[in-house]
Amino acid sequence: MKTAASEPAGAARPRLHGPCLLVGLVLMFGGSVYPPLLADAAGRADHGLAMALLWAMSAGLVRGVGFVPRFVLWRWLFSGWAVLVALALAATLRFVS
Repeated sequence: MKTAASEPAGAARPRLHGPCLLVGLVLMFGGSVYPPLLADAAGRADHGLAMALLWAMSAGLVRGVGFVPRFVLWRWLFSGWAVLVALALAATLRFVS
């Protein structure tokens, strides 16, 4: 059992992050219900788009439930900013290509 005395002074406890969790859930359900979301105009799998959307979904779910990794690389890859970068990459791949 953890007590307030066992946690370092000033340590903030991570909380749910609603916008990231919402993005993660929408992408999870959207990709499950409508798989052509991850395909190109010809109906073939678009691996770059799928990678960007799955990164946004993963980062959104990880950050959304309040988990913040300790290792700096994982902390950035699963941050709220990473969700935004991955969504921008997905939009670029979808609409510019």
